[in-house]
Amino acid sequence: MKERHPARYQRREGDLIICALCPHMCRLSEGERGICRGRMVIDGELIAVNYGLTPSLSIDPIEKKPLYHFYPGQPILSLGPAGCNFRCEFCQNWQISQTDFPTHEVDPQSLLSYAREGGAIGISYTYTEPLIWFEFIYDCASAFREAGFKNVMVSNGYVNPEPLAELLPLIDAWNIDLKSIRPEFYRRLSGGTLEPVLKTIEAVNRVALVELTNLVIPGENDSEEDLRDLVAWVADLDRSIPLHFSRYHPDYKSSHPPTPASTLEAAYRIGRERLDYVYVGNIFIRGTDTTWCPNCGKAVIERSGFGIRAIQLEVDRCAHCGHQCRIVR
Repeated sequence: MKERHPARYQRREGDLIICALCPHMCRLSEGERGICRGRMVIDGELIAVNYGLTPSLSIDPIEKKPLYHFYPGQPILSLGPAGCNFRCEFCQNWQISQTDFPTHEVDPQSLLSYAREGGAIGISYTYTEPLIWFEFIYDCASAFREAGFKNVMVSNGYVNPEPLAELLPLIDAWNIDLKSIRPEFYRRLSGGTLEPVLKTIEAVNRVALVELTNLVIPGENDSEEDLRDLVAWVADLDRSIPLHFSRYHPDYKSSHPPTPASTLEAAYRIGRERLDYVYVGNIFIRGTDTTWCPNCGKAVIERSGFGIRAIQLEVDRCAHCGHQCRIVR
């Protein structure tokens, strides 16, 4: 019989158990699962029924997360849970985030061995929404930190402040989806709210490297006003935060056409007006996957797909002008 792992951040309210991991604050009775499907009331206690269960495990280039400013060119072990606390109609990984996809069990020590064998710099919690795997991630990240490996989180950022604060000391770098700067977008298309995501980004940026990804969806978040307002929010927080505009393709319940290259080119230009580091992903547009020095404008990292063609850095400083770039190597 699989060991039970009590879920953190739960409290009783009458006959109900309240899950306080994320802003949904699911109110659950016996036998019910939360929105994320990873937490279930069993015998009057909230149990992390997803503990150590993953549908996918691989060694990826770190650029695939995407993280362009954290150990560029290095491999990283990647895995995540099945499930998600959002219900995005446009989900690009819906098979493992929105269905009961088959999983297999892993544990921190076996993952450490796998990372060592694969020459990985560490582990990335990714693919779906890893924060719904809180208990397993805490145990795994602690083991990887103790062994001298790096921890990376790729997340929608929809988490309450208390569990986030507990994880922050263990996570070295984040990529957070900022799906839109419009609250109504989150309510209508994702089943969540915007403000907690913005608070997560602010908290993470104070203590770790964070990069942001915005999936640009035709007719939903691709107007010039949408793009300018999103860029303005990021720039006002910290202009050195890397922002990735990503090309959407129709999937799951969304039938909008793929994002035109012209829209992504416009997003890139708008981003470059106020931000130091802007990229375009899921489509090749020359120059938009290159890291340009914010001071002298010369290339400091040139990429080809998920590979590195050239690095012109002395540790984290531009080899051309000596400007310190926001890059961890």
